[in-house]
Amino acid sequence: MIKLLKLLTFLPTSAFAVSETLTALDLTNHWVGYTALVLFVLAYILVMVEEFTHFRKSKPVILVAGVIWGLIGWVYASQGLPHSAEVALKQNILEYSELFLFLLVAMTYIEAMRERQIFEALKIWLISKKLTFRQLFWLTGFLAFFISPIADNLTTALIMGAVVLAVGAGNPRFVSVAFINIVVAANAGGAFSPFGDITTLMVWQRDIVEFSQFSNLFIPSLINFIVPAAIMHFSIKNDIATSNQSKVDIKLGGITIVALFIITIITAVSFHNFLHLPPAMGMMTGLSYLMIAAYFIRKSECKTQQEGFDIFKKVANAEWDTLLFFFGVILSVGGLGFMGYLALTSEAMYISLGATYANILVGVLSAVVDNIPVMFAVLSMNPDMSLGQWLLVTLTTGVGGSLLSIGSAAGVALMGQSKGLYTFGSHLKWTGVIALGYGASIGVHLLMNSALFDVPV
Repeated sequence: MIKLLKLLTFLPTSAFAVSETLTALDLTNHWVGYTALVLFVLAYILVMVEEFTHFRKSKPVILVAGVIWGLIGWVYASQGLPHSAEVALKQNILEYSELFLFLLVAMTYIEAMRERQIFEALKIWLISKKLTFRQLFWLTGFLAFFISPIADNLTTALIMGAVVLAVGAGNPRFVSVAFINIVVAANAGGAFSPFGDITTLMVWQRDIVEFSQFSNLFIPSLINFIVPAAIMHFSIKNDIATSNQSKVDIKLGGITIVALFIITIITAVSFHNFLHLPPAMGMMTGLSYLMIAAYFIRKSECKTQQEGFDIFKKVANAEWDTLLFFFGVILSVGGLGFMGYLALTSEAMYISLGATYANILVGVLSAVVDNIPVMFAVLSMNPDMSLGQWLLVTLTTGVGGSLLSIGSAAGVALMGQSKGLYTFGSHLKWTGVIALGYGASIGVHLLMNSALFDVPV
């Protein structure tokens, strides 16, 4: 034991004994840089056509991430600078690990609530109200807007999509328009909360925008949802929506798990705001709440049935393809940034166009390329911007994905769920209307939060 303590005492000294000056080589005009760019583009084309190929999006980006850093490592090793590449890669892995742990806990809670039939009970309750199609259109939209800041936009879209399909299976036009509305609402709702979207979470974890400051985006986000919804409203017939689905009872401990999820969020925010620790540590602490509760739920259920509630099955049911996709994206973009491409992009966009136009363009790009690599690229560029500008890019990357069905995880998921009733083409017909909401939300932010454009970060 004494030997172990001595080893730990000397570990920090030995760990920092290598004091190589970190050097970043400009590889933007090197064949390695060109190869990395081509591979990343090819990988992302495969990601975008996943709906048709059924080739999971994590596979190409992880492969490309490994190849990019392998090429970087080879160049730096040949130049006698192996530790520079190592330190840069470790920094990227650290950023991913914080995001991974945070999302893993959130996804585990969502899976636990789904298994306890929390969402199914909500769906049946909505269906039982015998609302008109227009009322259901607005209700699912507003619920998507207000649930997504807590449960994330993807999960929220799938829940509301299940409601729409249950009551509108015989009304294809209603399903199509309602799905578009849900995508817009879920993305807009996710833009004013660190928990609503991966992009807002990344901005919050970087300490660029404080938790309370995201509330400045509430009205602009609401406008982004309301404007297109108000126009689409008139395309829906005001008939009564009906369904024959029976009542669903929430399983033992379901409400407790919801309460623990809220407490977990409070814990994560407290760790970050008051203890100045990574929010992922707060989320992992919150996972222990669920694990302890799961023990007592399982113990109670095993008295009456063979197999009780198993928390580790909920971990297994997390969206692993999505989590691994983030790994590939963050490491790939990080590698391109280390080569020097993000500095070139930052100069071309933020210096040539100016921050406001650049941030608006970033939102449009997120409709074509997933908003996660776009936001990670902006964070890696780290342009010198005010709080108002950082909130603007948070807003645009969050809601810009609504312009196309493939621009957000919510849109891609609902295309799969709708079984052909909601498609890329049906969404594209309303892109002009959604763009009105996009422009209106930016205008409202520029007017309402003008004072924040003078606040440095």
